[in-house]
Amino acid sequence: MNDIPAGAERHETATERDDRNFGELLQELRVTQTGVQILFAFLLTLAFTQRFPSLDAMQRGIYVAALLLAMLAAALFTAPAALHRVLFRRRAKHELVSVSSRLAGIGLGVLALSFTGAVLLVVDVVLGRAAGIAAAVATLAVCAGLWAVLPWTLSRDRPVR
Repeated sequence: MNDIPAGAERHETATERDDRNFGELLQELRVTQTGVQILFAFLLTLAFTQRFPSLDAMQRGIYVAALLLAMLAAALFTAPAALHRVLFRRRAKHELVSVSSRLAGIGLGVLALSFTGAVLLVVDVVLGRAAGIAAAVATLAVCAGLWAVLPWTLSRDRPVR
């Protein structure tokens, strides 16, 4: 996973490190943005299906929440590009990397909630409320485990570079 042998240090300036970190962050955002766009498109089309009018009030609330969370996730994941556009050539790469990293982290949390809402809605409609809640809890647990607990566990004994 790491292209640097154990014990070896990178020989880069702070500016080079910021450039590398921003490039890596952009690659992460490209992968994540595709999933957000697919989820958002799926949610947008649901309101125009024949079955949508039969949703109960709770299902409609879940739908609206999931849709708005997907929109917020998309905004958070595209914000680094807007920040870069404004801060371009202003020698603010370190701040750009720092703020963009925070936005991406918040975006992952919002995306997990949107995934959870979308799964809750679909499983609730197909199998019922209890199954929907169970599937939503499982979805949130998987996202939290893979996106927060696992990285935290792996990073506990590793310094930030």
